[in-house]
Amino acid sequence: MKLSEARILYLARESISRLRDEGLAEMPNFALALRQARELIAQWEEKGDAVDETVRHKIASLKRGVVEGSNEWNILFRRYRDEELRKKGQR
Repeated sequence: MKLSEARILYLARESISRLRDEGLAEMPNFALALRQARELIAQWEEKGDAVDETVRHKIASLKRGVVEGSNEWNILFRRYRDEELRKKGQR
């Protein structure tokens, strides 16, 4: 899933605001915290896109030709995605 820059900014702003408003974090420089949150969300999205692409390629290379959107494809996608995330230390 590709997030627009506006959506990334919204998610970053909401996250930082809630952390601050609920007293979970002190942020003397909101602008700096917002910029760092935007960068983290963008990096997270890029890693997810790379993992998804790897998983899609892995499923496409199967000999039995699994159709995208089928129950089998969805199960394989989740399984392979979990494996890839574990390999990369993200799960």
